[in-house]
Parts: sequence; structure tokens; C-alpha cells
Amino acid sequence: MRLTIPCNWLIVIALWCNLSYFANAAAPSSPDHVILRVKAGPDVKENLSGRLLVFIKKGSGDKVVDTNPFKPDETWVAAKEVSVLAPNQTVWLDADDIAFPKGFSALSAGQYEMQVVLDVDHSYNYSQRTPRDWVSDVVSFQWIPGGKLPTVTINRHAEGDPKRSAELLELHAKIRPNEIIEEHFISPVLSQFWGRSRQINAWVVLPPNYDVKGNKTYPTVYWTHGFTGSMERILETSVKIRERMVAGQIPPMIWVMLDESIPQGTHEFADSVNNGPWGAALTTEFIPYLESRYQMDAKATGHFLNGHSSGGWATLQLQINYPKIFGGTWSTSPDPSDFHDFTGANLYAANANMYRHADGSAIPLIRYEGKVMASVQQFAQLEDVMGPYGGQFASFDWVFSPKGDDGQPMKMFNRQTGEINPKVVAYWHDHYDLANIVTANWATRGDDLRGRIHLIVGDADTFYLDGSAHKMQAVLDGLHADAHFTYSPGRSHFDLYAIGNDKMGLMVQIAKEMYAVARP
Repeated sequence: MRLTIPCNWLIVIALWCNLSYFANAAAPSSPDHVILRVKAGPDVKENLSGRLLVFIKKGSGDKVVDTNPFKPDETWVAAKEVSVLAPNQTVWLDADDIAFPKGFSALSAGQYEMQVVLDVDHSYNYSQRTPRDWVSDVVSFQWIPGGKLPTVTINRHAEGDPKRSAELLELHAKIRPNEIIEEHFISPVLSQFWGRSRQINAWVVLPPNYDVKGNKTYPTVYWTHGFTGSMERILETSVKIRERMVAGQIPPMIWVMLDESIPQGTHEFADSVNNGPWGAALTTEFIPYLESRYQMDAKATGHFLNGHSSGGWATLQLQINYPKIFGGTWSTSPDPSDFHDFTGANLYAANANMYRHADGSAIPLIRYEGKVMASVQQFAQLEDVMGPYGGQFASFDWVFSPKGDDGQPMKMFNRQTGEINPKVVAYWHDHYDLANIVTANWATRGDDLRGRIHLIVGDADTFYLDGSAHKMQAVLDGLHADAHFTYSPGRSHFDLYAIGNDKMGLMVQIAKEMYAVARP
């Protein structure tokens, strides 16, 4: 069948195409909104796409304008998804559309500085700026309400931290054969889930005098990092553990330093309908693979777990869900394990809200030296502006939530109002509330869990994670689980491992306790 289009319609179509082509070149008309013009500079040689982020704060003279989690309202952020930004083209951004803490029209008069970032891979929430991102120079300007923002030009890639780059080169220079080995294992079950090749990544740290041809086996520690961790970042911990073993401060064991980072945040080695069967992949594929290559104790009393923050929750859930595989976890400052206290909110309360207590007061999220620095609402809404992937609360949804009708994880709470979705919470309760899981399965798992759970957290934890730990302890105490809970006086999320002048003192202590179980 041949379709004939009248000439007048051809003219309309042609005009529409021309209007669409030049849409980015014309400023949108939005009364009382602040509109920003962003240009692609001459160094942009190809079409770009990603999330355009605009950072503004009072002052002048800074080399970088960025957010600060301890001062969430100091920097204002606006965002827009950009599908194509061609060389020498312009894109317009409505800074009152997607913005934190408010639309830019609410800015008070004063001296400001501004910087624009094009987050090309939507990773800003997890890893902030990377050398793949495009940025502008910092622009200083005087703002008068009702005025116009200066035009900003994206003209270069984001700079890496020179100090960090030098540190990484030094770390890699310390790696020797049969000391620290990089492993990349293609997982059949994860690859089948995703329909493409997916792998588990880790550094394997071997003890001194390890003999690749010998028969001597070693206890093995499966360690994983917290939020924002990566293979690059955990190499430093790997090197330090190796040095401590060489110095005789840590007993001779094999450490498997697991990377749990993915574009959606951290998968926490949980079996998830969104991220895939990471726990099954670890326990049924990766551990047997490693034990075929290294002289490891191939038994539960030779398998130990250690992790901090998100890694603390990951190791706690692995011990609870796979009690016959692991002989004990030493989980430090884990993410909430009892959802009666999920970063301060009781998810099971009537009319529960992530942002407000029942009396209407704001739920705090970050504290420092006893002072509240940020609320859950500030943190979650800033994350939402920065992008849909990689943030802490989005990461929880990717691990814990059921799929929605659109195939995406359902959000546990509304980012604008804080209202909690009871349907999603019910799913979280049955599948990921560790206090509920250990209670529901104690009859079949209790013998394998008794005495094997160790949880250590500061009583001044930066993110109030000691609250959920107390509730988890009450559940385990009620089960007579012989669990070991330690609340370090005055310790925060970031100095928990320090004992005296030794910043890794707790790691040394944990390693000795593990070794005593493996070699009583």
C-alpha cells in the first residue's frame, strides 16, 4: 500500500522537524523561573548525553563547587536529562524544575559561584565526578532575584585527584605475584539472570610463605566494602592487610576482598529480583572456584565474614541466609537489620513516614559530635535530584524492593512527601528484615547460627545505625543466639576501627578472633 501525503502536510512536517531540531537553541519560556544556558565548548568533539547538574553556592574563589553531606543546604543543585548535546550546541536548563533544596528563583541576593557537570554515566550519586564526566570552569557572579544566570560552557573533562592517582600507582607497585591477586569470575547464574556476561570481582590476599604447590590450607575471610567502595578503593585495604600479616600482627589467613559495587549502588551479595542472585553466585560458584585455585579451608569453620556499613549488612545477611557456609560474621556498623528502626523510621508504624516522626519533627540522618547535620529528607531529596541511579536510598530499593509494573524496583517511600508504601514494606519485611528472617527460620538455622554473629557499632554512629543494632540484639537475645554485640563508646561510623593510635586496631582484633575459631 502506497501512502500519499498532501503537499500542505509536507510543509507542516518540515516545519515541525526544523522546530524540533532547533529546540535546544531557543530558551524555554517559564514565568518566574530561572533559566540557565549551557554551551558545549570547542573541546567537545562528539555528541554527549547524561544528567546535567548545576551547582551553586555563596562565595567566590573555590576551584570546585560541589555538595557537602554535612552541609546539605549550602550548595543548591538543579538537574536535567540531556539526550544529545552536540559540539558547539546549546542546551537550556530550567533551574526551578528539578532542584534542591528549592528552585533557583528562591536564591537570595549575593555573591555566588557556579559549576556545571555533565554526568555521562549517571554515577554521580555513587562515585561523584569521574574523568569521563564533562565540567565547566567555576563562574563567579553577583545574583539579584529576578535576574539572569550567566551562560556556562562545558569545556573539559573532570580532573582526577592527583594525590589519589599517585597513591594508586604506589599501591599497584607493591603488588607481587602470589601476594595479592586480582580475580574476575564470570558467573553463570548472574549472566543468565541479566542475559549478558556478569562477573564477580575481588582481590585475593595471600599470607606470607604461601606455597602454591603445598598442602597447607588457610582459613579464609570474605570481606566486602561499604557504600562508594570499588575495586580501586579496596586495593588499599588489601595491601594493608597483607603488610599486617607480614609483620605478624594479623594471623596467616587468605582474605578475599569482594567488590559489591554496581551501577545501581551496592548489591550487598543479596539474592534480589532486581539485581540478581548475588548470594547464590557467591556461595555456589565463586567460593568453589576459589577453593579449586587456592589452599583454603573448605569448611564452614574456615569461612569467615567481615564488612563495614553496607558491607556490614551484606556479611550479616550472608551469615543468616547461608549459615552452613560461613562459620561467623564480624559485621561492623551494618545498615539497618531490624526495620522497626530504618535510619530512624519505624517502617511498620501506622501512617509511617521516612521524613517525620509521629509528632511531626524531622528524622535526622547524619550527626557529628552530637549535632544533627542533615535530615533524611534533605539527604533523600538531594539524591533524587542528582539522579535515579546509584544513590543510597535508590540502592536500597534495587536490593530490597519488588518490581513494579514498569519493570523497575518499586520505591519504598515517596521522595517528595516521605510517605511509606505499605505494600513495598511488606515485601521488605518478608525478604530482607534480618530480625524477622532469623526469627522465622530459627528452628532450622539456629544450631548453625548460635555464637556466630558478632556486631560492632559505635554508640555515636554518624548515621544512627546503633539504634537498629539494639533492636536486632533484643531479637537475638530472645532467641538465646549467643550473639556478641559491642557498642564502642564515642565512636562514629568513620573511626570505629581505631584502637589507641592504630587506625586498624579493630581489624587486628577481629582477625585474631576469627583465627581462634579456625585454629582453636
